[in-house]
Amino acid sequence: MCLGLSVFAQSTPPRKPTRPVVSSLPQSPNERPTAPQVVTIVHRLNGLKMFRLLLRSQEQVEAIAGFDDAFNLTDDVHTNIIAGLAIDDGRTIAAWLPEADVEFGPSAFSFGSKIQTPARVQIPKPTLPTPPAAPDLPFRGGMFGTPDLTVIGPDGKRLQVEYVGLDGATGLSILRLAENNPRISSSAGESKIGEGENVCVLNPEPAGTTGVVSPGNVYVRMGTTYGKVLSIKHAPAGGVISRFKVKAARLSLANIGGVAINDAGETVGIVDAVEGSEATILPTALIQRAAKRVMAQHTSVPRPWLGVKGEALQRLGLDQLRNQGWKLERATSLLERQRGILLTSIAPGSPAALAALHAGDVILKVNDEDVQSNDDFSWMLDEAGPSSFVTFTLARPDRVAEEAVRVELSGLLDPASAFHFTPPLMANPLLVSQGIETVALKAPVASQLGASNGLLVVYVDPASSAFDAGLQPGDVIESINGRAVFTTSEFPGVSAASTQPASFEIVRRKQKLVVKVKPPNQKR
Repeated sequence: MCLGLSVFAQSTPPRKPTRPVVSSLPQSPNERPTAPQVVTIVHRLNGLKMFRLLLRSQEQVEAIAGFDDAFNLTDDVHTNIIAGLAIDDGRTIAAWLPEADVEFGPSAFSFGSKIQTPARVQIPKPTLPTPPAAPDLPFRGGMFGTPDLTVIGPDGKRLQVEYVGLDGATGLSILRLAENNPRISSSAGESKIGEGENVCVLNPEPAGTTGVVSPGNVYVRMGTTYGKVLSIKHAPAGGVISRFKVKAARLSLANIGGVAINDAGETVGIVDAVEGSEATILPTALIQRAAKRVMAQHTSVPRPWLGVKGEALQRLGLDQLRNQGWKLERATSLLERQRGILLTSIAPGSPAALAALHAGDVILKVNDEDVQSNDDFSWMLDEAGPSSFVTFTLARPDRVAEEAVRVELSGLLDPASAFHFTPPLMANPLLVSQGIETVALKAPVASQLGASNGLLVVYVDPASSAFDAGLQPGDVIESINGRAVFTTSEFPGVSAASTQPASFEIVRRKQKLVVKVKPPNQKR
């Protein structure tokens, strides 16, 4: 496949890809370490989901300039192979699946001064019912279903699995095997770990085979990366390890998501970041907490969201406080205390904004606990949970006395998206209000899909009127209310405040259709 995107260079279109069959070779008896708790997970994305992922990338897609004649929007175009960790009874699997968020639920999109996220977030389960089809609009299911996942056990056997949900606090996805598997044993207890101890990180990697090789097969085996524990970070209350770092000579971004085990073969964590020769490990205690949160609700659990950016005072200088409106004497006093978080930015419409927090405020305490660092602050909010109330002790540059402010947290699966994810597709208020995600098509690409111009739909919020009306990913919106659309920027004559249904003129599988979409504020 070749995607000619406005932010990427063109290349020669290759042949249409075939769906690769991924096979995991069982661990050789002579290889060490053995890790029956570690499985291989294969996550596939089709073309539509890949476009949605690209809209969230740092180089956001503005328009599709061209693609292979053989390209099919529902074909697999990306396959991620990563390690998974069996915990508890051996049926629950935790894994770092970086592309899982494109499978379900709209992100929080910025528009004007309002963040499109409710005060209390209920993330729907990825498996969703088929909506009623509009007249002459046959609905093709599968676009809103669970992620396309395959789990392969340590013996190379494929296992049936259900995707349960994403834990926003850790970024881990939680899966559940269809039945108990005696070949998978769990040693993901709260294993002790100390500085200087040996750690081995396991990741699937390409492997050759001496047997008969089937065409199109991809063979993988668990690779090993050895290192030593460099440092350990404890939670503010002490006792629980919140993160630890491992130093190894052979590390790369491919190690993110790898399962770390100690010399005894016990799981000690999952790699969630790599920088140079150091890997940051999420310990097993936090992995188990994440699994319990998701399994308790049997759906994705958002991370508590306040809507601020800030920096720990212990990392700041006097000038940085002065620039935020603090007078010399009070700024010096604050820095001497070496505690607190200076707020530098507030997201419009966020819980922090609703509670009248401002840039320049310093959060000294959360529920009477001193805040020393950014990690402490994040930990305290995560412990509080989404849709909970917290009390901040604030110091403000224009007030002498400290004051207490009570704030109700919201929840987002990716809180950073509220600051960073503002792609061009959300400039149109009607699309915003309906939870419709699109990417513009250049004329040659639109013609390949049977349209003269328009926006390719890559996602429709299942809770929207557009979804009820039958709008689907893969549709091309040529016009709305008779006005042609060429870009994702705002176009005249279309208003989210309208009380009349909007007429979406679309192309689906090269057939022109009309979908009447009720205003978002009308009852479904």
